[in-house]
Order: sequence, then C-alpha cells, then structure tokens
Amino acid sequence: MTEPDTAEPLAERLTERELAVWRSLQDTTADLRRLLAAELQRVELSPGDYAVLLALTEAEGRSLRSSELADAIDWERSRVSHHLGRMERRGLILRTECPGDNRGALVVLTDDGYDAIRRASGPHLRAVKRLFADALEPQQLENLAEVLGSIRQHLDAIPRESTKGQAA
Repeated sequence: MTEPDTAEPLAERLTERELAVWRSLQDTTADLRRLLAAELQRVELSPGDYAVLLALTEAEGRSLRSSELADAIDWERSRVSHHLGRMERRGLILRTECPGDNRGALVVLTDDGYDAIRRASGPHLRAVKRLFADALEPQQLENLAEVLGSIRQHLDAIPRESTKGQAA
C-alpha cells in the first residue's frame, strides 16, 4: 500500500527567510506582551482586565452586552464570562440584566473600574512608547504601518467563516 502524497505544492511552502521572519515576529510580540503585562501588574491589572476596561471606556454609556464585549476584544464568550466574574468581585465592572433580553447580560464599567484604567493608561502608554515606538526610527514606523496595513487588508479579504476553528 502506498502512502498518500502529503507534500504541499512548492508555492504554498514558506521559504526559510519567511519562516525566520515569522518566528521573529512571534518571539518579538510575545516578549512585548510579557513586558507590557508586567507593567500592568504594577497597577494591579492584567492585560485582560485592561482590554475589558478599555472596551467599556470606549463604549457608549460605558456598557456593552457581554456578547458585544466578547466580539470587541476577540475572546470566546466563556472566557469573557469567567474573566468578568473575577473583575466583578474586584468591583471593576457590574453585570446587570440586559433591557429587552432576559438571556443577555449588560456589562457596566464601575467608577472603580474607570479609576483603574485611568491609573493604568499613563504607565501603560509610556511602556508602549519605551518598549515599542522608541525602538523605531520615524521611517521604520511608517514602513511597519504600511506592512501591517497590507497584512490587515489581506486578512480582511478572507471570509470569516473560513477561519473559524482554525488554530493560528
């Protein structure tokens, strides 16, 4: 019995250079996330806390349905639910019944939550500047913006349904 041909067409394979750049991107973004998370921990927030608080701060009325919040921060609904429970116990958010929908919950930013993100934003943005922006010359920043725009445009052209359930 012969084994099926599992070789990919040559055009679909990554070159050594493409793979090296991809790995560098993965390693660099992981390091940035780790360092920025450590900065947020100094003000007693996690990156997840910050994402939730930022989305609520930017929302009309500083509130979102939990499903809208999950979409806004690109998290699974179960992850959002568990995280919101921890944030609610700390007084950062409040979950209430959603008007007109007994199944949905409305997530509301509390005054303590607003104060927390206000305290965190200055140090967080200074860390982004120090760890990311300061490493780049102005032209490098423009080039990176162009590269990221190309990748974003490429990803936006992929139907969302075709990427569901696929691991990165």
